[in-house]
Amino acid sequence: MKKNLNLHRSLLFVVATLLLINNASLAQKSQPKQPDVIVTLNAYSFNDLLSAKHSKDKQTLYSLLNLMDWCATQKIQGIDLTGYYFPGYPEVPSDDYILKLKNKAKQLGIVITGTGIRNNFASPDPAVRAADVALAKKWVVVASKLGAPVLRTFAGEIPKGYENKWDEVAGWMIDCYKQCAVEGEKYGVKIGIQNHGDMLQTADQCLKVLKGVDSKWAGLIVDTGNFKTADPYVDIEITAPFAVNWQIKESSFGIGSPIRTDSERLMKIFKKTGVKGYFPIETILIKDTPYDPFALVPELIGELTVARDKVYK
Repeated sequence: MKKNLNLHRSLLFVVATLLLINNASLAQKSQPKQPDVIVTLNAYSFNDLLSAKHSKDKQTLYSLLNLMDWCATQKIQGIDLTGYYFPGYPEVPSDDYILKLKNKAKQLGIVITGTGIRNNFASPDPAVRAADVALAKKWVVVASKLGAPVLRTFAGEIPKGYENKWDEVAGWMIDCYKQCAVEGEKYGVKIGIQNHGDMLQTADQCLKVLKGVDSKWAGLIVDTGNFKTADPYVDIEITAPFAVNWQIKESSFGIGSPIRTDSERLMKIFKKTGVKGYFPIETILIKDTPYDPFALVPELIGELTVARDKVYK
């Protein structure tokens, strides 16, 4: 009798286990698979609005919190919270404000994909470079507290008198990035090096700097609109495997170009190189052109999404 009872219990356990496995499998199948490429937003697209302050009390009229609410209405799944729009920038924000942003993002189901600072690692003045490395290190901590995986940094404009001394200036930049990468490793934040049409204008220049830094805690932020070459899509494809974040612009031929980004060609590059994740867009104010990010952002996201669905079908 006891033997039969034990057998009965064993059978019940097996049946229950099989049911649990089956239910888990069904639950996984019922959840839609996330696409390899998720088109998101860089807050700089709303630069004018986020920078505007009330004439009397100088308080910001529109905040990153407001912007995240709008993203939720548009079903935008991620946002790069550019540092310029935090209260008191370049000073680091309070922990209370950081927590507000984190809680808002969690509540809305939005991923914080990165943040970024203004800096100049190409300055001939060592004091300027040192100050900006110190700034970057402070914002590495902010990024860590936000849960942002990447801190975007610039290289800097070509300094006057150094137009034909790229390697010398690149050496200064590499030293700065190395220091930032050491700090990034401490906090689990990658240092993003952006080609901004300044010292970094080509894929070759980007890779030379990245090789010089030689750290897994540094990578490229591929700005699709700031390669100063005949065919920027070639540079985008070369640098794509080294990207830790992105800025997708309305035109791949620079600000003000009437040539719209070839969204389908871009998606084919993403598919070919196997890059995945969040791809923030950045629409830009063009002089003497009406600018409405509430219209232009959804328009560009729509174009990229249609192209993605076609290429990845």
